[in-house]
Amino acid sequence: MKYVVIGAGGTGGGIGGFLSKAGKDVTLIARGEHLRQMKEHGLQFETPNGNFTVPVKACSMEEFWDVPDVIFVCVKGYSLDEAIPFIKRIADMHTVVIPILNIFGTGKRLQQQLPDIPVTDGCIYIAAEIKQPGTILMSGTIFRVVYGLRRDTPVSVCEAVMPVLENVQKDLEDAEITPLISKSIEKDALQKFSFVSPMAALGACYDINASAIQTKGEMRDTFIAMIQEIKALSDAMGFELPDNITEINLKIMDELVSTATASMHRDIRAGRQSEIDGLVYQVVRLGEQYHVPMHTYERIAEQLRKVV
Repeated sequence: MKYVVIGAGGTGGGIGGFLSKAGKDVTLIARGEHLRQMKEHGLQFETPNGNFTVPVKACSMEEFWDVPDVIFVCVKGYSLDEAIPFIKRIADMHTVVIPILNIFGTGKRLQQQLPDIPVTDGCIYIAAEIKQPGTILMSGTIFRVVYGLRRDTPVSVCEAVMPVLENVQKDLEDAEITPLISKSIEKDALQKFSFVSPMAALGACYDINASAIQTKGEMRDTFIAMIQEIKALSDAMGFELPDNITEINLKIMDELVSTATASMHRDIRAGRQSEIDGLVYQVVRLGEQYHVPMHTYERIAEQLRKVV
């Protein structure tokens, strides 16, 4: 199958680079110096298991004119609108779009804007970032991609798309990426969100890394409180995260390297545009919509508005 990966940061670079390393037909869509370095020198990886360089096909949106079988959308939430005209131009009714973003509900939003193209939903578990143009730093060994069809997907679309998703599963396995075709992707995406949203919010609000949450104290207690508020929200929305979601997320947190930070935190620290609206403020709005008290989120959101 032909893959296009829109965005070549920690998420898209990881997916596209590992698939390319496994010999799959992948084109990474990027821009600027990062694109130039990939074209000239390949995509370099620094990982806990060693460093390596992968020759990759990479180009800008303007340079790509093929029709892919699968499109992984791995941009930041605020760049999603820029990707939509490109997807409309290169995709046809047989192309499957798999969004891998931090923002909950991205797949449904994309499907509304791409009514003639099948759009799934998805999330990723990876600790990776662009260290410098042309180089992806992976600070952990977990690399799992979860994707699937939403519960409102028509049966005819499910029947047409599932064989493609199964082929994606095989290709990801070949690339040593752990795949999971989810039967309840909204729930699984929200479960990932219940980890990354509190981590990003606390990191940006207090300028802390994982070590402050890994240690018993106020930050860890606040992290727990935010998870529990998202759990209550999930129940009200009908997705019902696991009862032990707090323990699941604490285990993930405790297995991170102590210096780990969320991309939203890094963007805010660097003065760049961030996903703060979708990762933090949207949670408060959903709480109001579903009449779920979000006292901790409201407090953190108010503090963030003062400093961001």
